[in-house]
Amino acid sequence: MYLIDPARHTRRAFLRRSGQLAMAGTALPFALNLAAMGEAAAQAAPGNDYRALVCVFLFGGNDYANTVVTYDADSYGKYSLIRGGNGEAGGGIALARAELARTELKPTQALPGGRVYALHPSMTGLADLFNDPESKAKVAVQLNVGPLIKPLTRAQYNSSNRRDFPIPPKLFSHNDQQSVWQSSSPEGSTVGWGGNLGDLALGPNGGSLFTCMSVSGNAVFLSGDQALQYQVGTRGAVRIGAVSGVGGNLYGSATVKAAMQQIAQRESGHTLENEYTKVIRRAVAAEGKITEAIQSDFAPGTFLAEGNLADQLKMVARLIRGREALGVKRQVFFVSMGGFDLHDDLIARQPGLMKNLSEALVAFHKQMDALGVGNKVTTFTASDFGRTLSSNSNGSDHGWGGHHFVVGGAVKGKAIYGTAPPVSITNTASDIDQWHVGQGRLLPTTSVDQYAGTLARWFGVPDDQLDGILPNLKNFGMTAPSGIAYPRNVGFMG
Repeated sequence: MYLIDPARHTRRAFLRRSGQLAMAGTALPFALNLAAMGEAAAQAAPGNDYRALVCVFLFGGNDYANTVVTYDADSYGKYSLIRGGNGEAGGGIALARAELARTELKPTQALPGGRVYALHPSMTGLADLFNDPESKAKVAVQLNVGPLIKPLTRAQYNSSNRRDFPIPPKLFSHNDQQSVWQSSSPEGSTVGWGGNLGDLALGPNGGSLFTCMSVSGNAVFLSGDQALQYQVGTRGAVRIGAVSGVGGNLYGSATVKAAMQQIAQRESGHTLENEYTKVIRRAVAAEGKITEAIQSDFAPGTFLAEGNLADQLKMVARLIRGREALGVKRQVFFVSMGGFDLHDDLIARQPGLMKNLSEALVAFHKQMDALGVGNKVTTFTASDFGRTLSSNSNGSDHGWGGHHFVVGGAVKGKAIYGTAPPVSITNTASDIDQWHVGQGRLLPTTSVDQYAGTLARWFGVPDDQLDGILPNLKNFGMTAPSGIAYPRNVGFMG
């Protein structure tokens, strides 16, 4: 396991990084600022194995109730009554039970109380991966995950005593909850838990610049104290056209390009100009290294998924294939899908999203197996929030807790983790209503910190250093008075 340098998580370290950025020039393009940070990392000897985490973020707030669907007769009956109809035009937003038979989940260990779940009918590939009788492919479902500062009941949520019963900031807000999921703080946060994991790996990684990598633009998830995300596109490294060493001319002239390269990278007697030159050199070198590492695309028919998410995951697969050329032993990746804010047309629009998600996750996992690293790469989903169980007649509104997937060879799969929430939206004070905060907005029974902590432990973080990465995890590790267990390790990783 790799130990975290405690100094990387202090205010002093933050100020030190700010000074480095100022020296590099904060007005520079983002790719250049990233390159400037590469030499700030310690260059210790790498470990003996490789591990990667891949976050698949579903922007907009995925509808949990039509993704992992309650399927046993009793719970389905309540679900259908609350959501209205069977997915027919004008009939509400409940999915028809007959359509769920093909995607019924068959975990090795049955759930208490006879609870049964099925995936959205468009997710046949992921359901098959979950149910694989040979257990070669590993899929787990974690029920009712969401941001929590500490275990919370509905009565405590409704209390005015926020000192003893704190709630996550700015609940139900897209931008803020995206940030809370990724960093434990609302919009404006500068450090994410994926970036904190990157800080852990900077020393062991020979190519520290390539520790935290995004194929989906800027995300606070990948920003650490020293680790910053290196962004690539679905076709590879983002080129710095005027000075790139990778082919092409400038204004149609090789001479003009050569002149620009000389100007941009020449030595100078001016300190700031020299720093700018160093940044450009590193950025150009990084681009070339990425281009060399990813090699050619996979052969046709070997990555059986299409769409933007599939293209992002395919690039992640190519980067993982080139991990030795990049000099990395630990990596954290970020990819994403949008379109999940389905206040309207849920029944019409969600199937395509679920199909693309399912096929991309399956194709990526199979590609990892083909590369021989299936048990070294773990992919997991995240989203702004879950949504309401109640229908607004054509869709669902912003919620809190939601259900998520974890996929990889090291996952203790064919299992459903967490506590299955009752199907209810009533507003009485009965026990059944402790599970939501109105309209079927699930009050999470697994915190993001528990979910992330389980992944981080597999990544190589010792338990006694997890609290430095996940600030709220120290509040978990017990069974609450409500009887719900909140373990630090929720158990889905081997």
